[in-house]
Amino acid sequence: MLNWLDRLPWTWLLLLVAWMAIAPITPEPHLVEKLRLLFQGALVRPLDMFDLAMHAAPLLLVMLKLWRKWRARST
Repeated sequence: MLNWLDRLPWTWLLLLVAWMAIAPITPEPHLVEKLRLLFQGALVRPLDMFDLAMHAAPLLLVMLKLWRKWRARST
């Protein structure tokens, strides 16, 4: 089901993670801002939730790809 993720090159995925984690650089990266709002309980606007999902998605893909790779080696 997730074979497309296994075929995705690490280089492009890590570049996407780095780009989305720091964009925009000023005044504060969106991912940092949205996580701060989430932990403060102030993440209530739909646009903020969408921003968090968009900026965190590549990081979640890396974590899923690492998990699949670890699971494949352990079996």
